Parts: sequence; structure tokens; C-alpha cells
Amino acid sequence: MLHPVGPLPAAVYWRRRLLVLVLLLAVLGGAGWLGVSLLGGSDGDAAAAEATATTTTAQPPALDRVVPSLASVRTPTPPPTEAPEPAEPSAPEQEAGAPCGDDVVALEVRTPGSVPAGSQPVLELVVTNTSDVPCTRVLDEELQEIVLLDAAGTRLWGSNDCFPEQSDDTRTLAPGEQVVFPLTWGGLTSEPTCSAERVPVGPGQYVLRARLDTKTSPDAALEVT
Repeated sequence: MLHPVGPLPAAVYWRRRLLVLVLLLAVLGGAGWLGVSLLGGSDGDAAAAEATATTTTAQPPALDRVVPSLASVRTPTPPPTEAPEPAEPSAPEQEAGAPCGDDVVALEVRTPGSVPAGSQPVLELVVTNTSDVPCTRVLDEELQEIVLLDAAGTRLWGSNDCFPEQSDDTRTLAPGEQVVFPLTWGGLTSEPTCSAERVPVGPGQYVLRARLDTKTSPDAALEVT
């Protein structure tokens, strides 16, 4: 090995051995460098990816760092508002001395409350001026009427059916003044033409309702025993 044998000079063989040795070292060195590069590159890429993920998780988007998220902004809740109470209707205005309108006239029927069957009770029709000024009202008897109704609303008697009356009665009513018109009921049924047979009203619960021209009263209870 140390003494080359051949027809060529020894220097030629030594140069060939030196060239082979250099090539061998170059191959070995390149392979080692490539392995180190591959290992280092894999570790570097993993570290860079981890650092990027950490940065992405830890840091909010650039816009959120400048403008706060809408979810973090609390809109103040306004206090509950109470519904306004409905305004009370104003009292109707009545011109002093003018005719009393239906809206300033109160109409009422007064009854004994309970009467025996076949009796002749006295009923009262009451007219009241509810305005704050005097006014005039036509109170003619032909404009007045009281009717008797049963529980089903059937008309059983009317004060103008058999004995209609007439008068000329226009009055000036002072504020709060009441006018009372008494009326006797004979305890019998009737109808507007007074042609049907009149019979006594039997025991039961009934109502009386009054009318003064176009103004009507609330119902008043009457018991017949």
C-alpha cells in the first residue's frame, strides 16, 4: 500500500490516491452538512409555526386593538316609562240661557223598590240640570214617558199607552235644579194602542226606564211581590 507497484512512476500513483481521498472526504462532508441542514430546518419551521400560533392566539386582530368590540360595549337600559293616565273627559260647556242639551240633563226614575202585585205605586220622573249655568228645557208631558220591562227586556207597560197627556211646559233650570214629575201606575200591562187586554203584572223582578224626548234614563229596579 505504501509502495505503489506499477509501470508508472510512484508520483502518479500517489496523486491518484490523494485525489480519491479528497473526493471521499468531500462526499462525506456534504452528506453530513445536508443532514444537519434538514434537521435544523425542521426544528426551525416547527418553532416558527408555534411562535406564529402563540402570537395569533395572544394578540387580538389589529382592528380590535383600535376599536373595542361591540359585545364589550354596554348600552344603558332606559328606565321603564309609565303609560300616561287617560285624561278625564272635560265637562260639557253649556251656554247660559240656551236650551239644555241632553249632555247636561240628568234623568232618573224613582221607585218604591218593592210593591205588591195589583197595587198602584207612585213613580217619579226626575229631571236635573247638571251644568254650572241656567238653561232652558222643554218639559211637555207628551215628551215624558216611563216604561216597564221584564227581565228579558220585553215591554209590559208604558205611561203614554192608555192615558196620553199634553202640556206646554218650558222651564229655565238653575244649576243643579231638579224637577220632579210624579206618576201613578195602575199595576196593569198595556201596549201603545191600548187595544189589548190589560192584566195585572205578576210577581217578579222588573225595571223601569224613563224618557224625556231624546234623553233616556238608567234602568231602575222594581220588585213586584
